Amino acid sequence: MAAGYRSREAAERAAVEHNWGIENRLAGADVGNCDALTLARMTISPGRSDLPHSHGNSVEVLYLIKGTVAQIVGEETLMMEAGDTVVIPAGIPHMTHNHGDEDADIVMAYPSGTREFSVDL
Repeated sequence: MAAGYRSREAAERAAVEHNWGIENRLAGADVGNCDALTLARMTISPGRSDLPHSHGNSVEVLYLIKGTVAQIVGEETLMMEAGDTVVIPAGIPHMTHNHGDEDADIVMAYPSGTREFSVDL
């Protein structure tokens, strides 16, 4: 089996800018380097939030590298600081709000090469 390598430069070129920050897929079926999981990095700008959403086919694991965020999971709000991890069950609506004054840097992982994504407004 060949290694599913992706350089930093290639990942940065493929990063998607949103009004809340940047999403950067590192591994997964849509990237073409892994069918077994999805790995991504997300940067959320100060005062911004991603949309409330859920993943029907997969849990999501978030690891906060830098910053402070409010992670809303269902009806619960978790205040997270750098070094904190949360596991979000499949199908549960969630969103991340950066309430700090610096970018929030987050690693996301899903135990599936593809992930369902539905906005839950």
